[in-house]
Parts: sequence; structure tokens; C-alpha cells
Amino acid sequence: MEGLVAQIDEGTIDTVVLAFTDMQGRLQGKRLHGRYFADHVVEHGTEGCNYLLAVDVDMNTVAGYAISSWERGYGDMEFVMDERTIRLLTHHPATAMVQCDLVWLDENHSPVLQSPRTILTTQLERCAERGWTALAGTELEFIAFDTTYEEALDAGYRDLTPVNQYNVDYSILGTGRIEPLLRALRNTMYDAGMDVESAKGECNLGQHEIGFLYADALTTADNHAVYKTAAKEIAAQQGKAITFIAKYNDREGNSCHIHLSLRGTDGSLVFWDKESGERTALYDHFVAGVLATMAELTLFYAPNINSYKRFAAGSFAPTAIGWGHDNRTCAVRLVGRGPGARMENRVPGADVNPYLALAAMLAGGLHGIENELPLEDELLGNAYESGHPRVPSTMAAARELFAASKVARAAFGDEVVDHYVNMADVELTEYSQTVTDWELRRGFERL
Repeated sequence: MEGLVAQIDEGTIDTVVLAFTDMQGRLQGKRLHGRYFADHVVEHGTEGCNYLLAVDVDMNTVAGYAISSWERGYGDMEFVMDERTIRLLTHHPATAMVQCDLVWLDENHSPVLQSPRTILTTQLERCAERGWTALAGTELEFIAFDTTYEEALDAGYRDLTPVNQYNVDYSILGTGRIEPLLRALRNTMYDAGMDVESAKGECNLGQHEIGFLYADALTTADNHAVYKTAAKEIAAQQGKAITFIAKYNDREGNSCHIHLSLRGTDGSLVFWDKESGERTALYDHFVAGVLATMAELTLFYAPNINSYKRFAAGSFAPTAIGWGHDNRTCAVRLVGRGPGARMENRVPGADVNPYLALAAMLAGGLHGIENELPLEDELLGNAYESGHPRVPSTMAAARELFAASKVARAAFGDEVVDHYVNMADVELTEYSQTVTDWELRRGFERL
């Protein structure tokens, strides 16, 4: 913080973005003048309305949330800056960002339990009590279009021109066609303190992925949230639009594969036995717990109605709840050896809230460890054609399982579960009342 204030004093920074991540995984907050930030906010903090954790995706206030309502008066929450997250945003002039936790304005400054960052830190504290830390990496795919966001809106987000006209998976030529955007994303995220690995093309038309090195789980989630916002801003600056929607069209969806492992707080291996050269029993219990809770925690992996349209056979998005060695047809893929041994959760799409997904994986894994759940046999071959249990195919089904989950209520608390069940209810109600293009095409004349 002293360094940031010094840059403000020198005039190299004149804007500070204070942001937290909301239920939908978006950054919300304020842009502050640097001088005001240094003179007042560093010492006294700042606040924001608690309705920011009780709105739908269109920022409409909706009923059913215990923490925020007309009856409660829509009061404030305090933004508590985490100095570890200070970063430069070089795609904006003279701008820095600080990410925040949320606490109530009571005498104890008690945490807002429903905040996604708090939900994850609570699970990380459970790990720390056992002498472990969690390492994670997220792989976000997006589709880019040769259009502005305003033009895309005017077109109803239909018939947009993708930046590539064919499958460019691993294509150097294909990524070269959009290198000005990919280069800006890589370099800007590096300036923002992220360990950028690479950019590669993906299967859908105009689909790409920027890869980042793994980090501790909280840092990964923080970086993930910043990247999604910055990527959209940089695309807009170049007259393009990108989407992280899970399923844009009938081709491949946008995934967010999540890699996760545990280490001792001293850096020791937890998932791998060096002497035997094999997985540890603790690793097996962890994976067994993630699998056992996969269906009931899917709401945290697939948080939107559109998320479930990505789960299709032969799509590289999983439908069967099982695990396999380096098997991309399974919900859980085990990869690596030694320090690189980790599990990959292939269920989440790019619309996922990283804090909630990582919290769900840790809650499930700890459930498996605490109950010493045995790991089922490896799923061999094509998981799509197996008889294994399936990932919930609709948000309504996932909502029911999450609401009834004893594991979720034990790990997150009733306040959190009820809050996100209401979020699902809001979306389901809105969707049930919406007439879609599909219905009009099928029924306007023919029925």
C-alpha cells in the first residue's frame, strides 16, 4: 500500500479501482481519484450497497434474499482492501486496482458470509487447520467476434461474425489472425501480476484460450475475476466483443477446466507418495469426495441456465460423473505425477464463478477425506457411453440437489445455501416467463 500511495504522490497513478466479486462472478465497485484514495480511503475505507449481492444479472433488485431487501432498507457493506491484490491495469492510463472482502458495518465487522470470496476463504481455512494449502489453475475459453458490444446487442447477439471462420484448435495461423487482441491480453495480464503461459486456438469458430500458471487457490480466483473483466475491456478497446457464455451456439461450448491439488503448508507433497511413486490414500479420498458431491454441488459449477446446455455427448463437456487417467470424456481427469499430480474438474463452463467452484471442490474433497471415502474404479474408455451417474441436466435439478445437500449446508452454512438457492429461483422464474426465439420459430405459424 505504501508503494501505491507513493505512485499516487508521484503522479504515475491517478485512478484506483476498488472491486469485489459478486454472485455472478463479476467485478463490482468504484473508480476512485488517486488523491482521494490516498488521503481518505487508505485509512478510513469505503462502502457500497448490500444490494450488490442480491440482484439478478441485469442488476434488478429481487425478492427472497435475507441480507438485502426493501424491508431492511438496502444498507451498506464495507469494502476491506486486501493489499496482496494491488495490481496495475495498463490497458487504462495511470490505473491500479485493489480487490476487497466484504464485512458488515457492525461492531465486530463480521464477514458477509454470502460473498463468494468469503465462501472460498472459509474452505481454505478448513484446509489450513489440517496443515494444507490448495493450489489451483483455471482454463478459461472465450469466443471473439469482429463486432462491438453495442453492435452485438443491436443484432440480438445473433449472426455475429467470429474472428476465425474455421476450427483453429492449436493453429498458429488461426491465432496469428487475432494476435493483436491475444498479445494485448497476454501482456496486460502480465503487467497486472499474472503468470501468463500462452494463447491457443480452440474448436468453435473464433474460440481461444489464454493460459495462466497455477497459484494458491485464492490468488487464482482473484486473477480469474480480473482477467474476465479486463479481457472484455481490451476487446472493446479494439472494436471487438468476446463472450464467456457457456454455450453460445450448437458447436463447442466455452469451458473452464479447474485444476486443483493440496500441498502441506510447508510445501510438502500431499497427493503423491515419492517412495512408492503412486497416489496417496488422501488424494484418493479427496477425489472420491469431489465425485460423491458432484451432483449436489453442480449449482456452484454450473450457475446459470445456459450452463447446462454445454453438457452434451461428444462435446468434450462431461456428462458422466466418473474419473479417469488423462481421459477427457470424464468429469474428473487425473493428470501429472509427483509435484504435478492434480485433479482436473471438467464440469465448469467459462461462466463459472471461480470462488464458488473452488469452494465446492474443496468442500467435496474434505468431505471425502473426513469420511475416508473409497475411490471407485477408474472409468475406462468413452465415459459418454458408460452407465455412470450423470451431471444434472438442468438448473432446476441442480437447484433441488443443492438445496437438499447436507454436505453443502455443513460446509457453507444455511445462510449461504439459502442465498444461492434463491439466486437459482430468481433465474428459473425469469426464464420460465420468457418466450424464446425457438418457441416463436416452432409455433408462430405452424401451431
